[in-house]
Amino acid sequence: MSSPVWLTSVCHLSDTRAEPLPSQIYKDLTQAIRDGRIADGDRLPSSRSAALALGVSRTTVTAAYELLATEGIVTVRQGAAPRVIAPDPPGVDPRPDQGPDQGPTLSKRGITLSTDLRRQIMPASGGALVPGEPDETLFPSEDWARVLRRVSRRRLGTSALYDATYGVKALRQALRDRLAADRGVHVEADQIVIVPGSQAALALLSHSLTDPGDIAALETPGWLGARTAFLGAGLRLAPLPVDASGADPAHFPPDARLAYLTPSNQYPLGTRLSLSRRLDFIARAKAAGAILIEDDYDSDFHWSGRTIPALAAQEHGGHVILVGSASKALLPALRIGWIVVPSGLVGCIRAAQRNLGIMANVHAQLALAELMSSGRYRAQIRRIARSYHHRVRSLLDALATLPEARVHAPDGGVQVTLQFGPDRDEAELVSHLARYDLHPARLSGYCLNGERQGLVIGIGSATPDRIERLRKALADRF
Repeated sequence: MSSPVWLTSVCHLSDTRAEPLPSQIYKDLTQAIRDGRIADGDRLPSSRSAALALGVSRTTVTAAYELLATEGIVTVRQGAAPRVIAPDPPGVDPRPDQGPDQGPTLSKRGITLSTDLRRQIMPASGGALVPGEPDETLFPSEDWARVLRRVSRRRLGTSALYDATYGVKALRQALRDRLAADRGVHVEADQIVIVPGSQAALALLSHSLTDPGDIAALETPGWLGARTAFLGAGLRLAPLPVDASGADPAHFPPDARLAYLTPSNQYPLGTRLSLSRRLDFIARAKAAGAILIEDDYDSDFHWSGRTIPALAAQEHGGHVILVGSASKALLPALRIGWIVVPSGLVGCIRAAQRNLGIMANVHAQLALAELMSSGRYRAQIRRIARSYHHRVRSLLDALATLPEARVHAPDGGVQVTLQFGPDRDEAELVSHLARYDLHPARLSGYCLNGERQGLVIGIGSATPDRIERLRKALADRF
């Protein structure tokens, strides 16, 4: 049986493109077939699934499929998935003639890197209830300012130049101690590489550890940042479906090079990866010679059960690389994250990091190191965790009043997911909420092929007034 085509990997829709949406889908699919990214005989998703995945209407997808059928590029039969008929021979020029006076154009990789997947699942870039955004009012601004002022006055010697581009020693040591105490991960400070955030970590790792065309498995639904990083590195994506026990290792491809997991708090569903599945993923990664990238996403925010050790604490053969950041405990704008690198790869990853210019600000690193070493970082986490937990409970109580809405109480994290069946128009509901200045994201956009519908609701800006406004707005539709 031919492999399915994940449309979000090849279709990069944008309102900045001149063509209407059906033409954009048609052109992107045609280009992918010419490039060999879509093979002869591959199945396209149904018009309903494709519409959910791309965040467009079913009519738009049907029009695009009809254009492809007219060209003889796909066959469409009633009740059957459209199948690709690749032209023979494939086109030689992967980029069609742009005509005169068009100016410079992006490469295929540039188009992939410049595609904003977030824009496809949210009607606006900001606003209330946007998932993934912490509450700026909880940032310890006075404490941070005092510490930053103090460390900025220090003479840093070669650390202020081009030495230790992989991170200042004080922060790496503070992280070493914190990972051991809180996550059960015992490593040397030299194994920790400081980067500007989780997205930068994934970009660095995918470019350093894979070749274009390699397979990367990732959760579906899952974080768009991982999808963007892997597509930008030219990787092929394989889905790991998520259920109540987390990502399913039974779908781990035996030829995968990388797999991306959020075991502590799955994003965006908020489930926790079970112990049996953790061990299964480790065994499969070892058998395949693959690497599991563990994003320790929101591990500080648990709402039920005991905090369990990181996946990296359960594997010591170099098959798990842990990634973390201070984005939710403090702010994304500080641009500080970290990677725990297997000892055999430390030198290579440090060199690749410097060559790619993926370095974090030295003074911000020193300030964070002081907060961690003094215990104030831990106190900050306890303070904001109490606030976020209260908001999660309030949001769950409000959503519980809605008939037909399926809401899973998350084990942790800073978002709540509401799911509903295919009979509801997800895109229309998101547009409806935007009229109330509420901007949760479409759940289908987090899925590789739009297999679920729902809303991903951020709690960073979930004030009582906004929660009540959301309840009333949803009550109009449920």
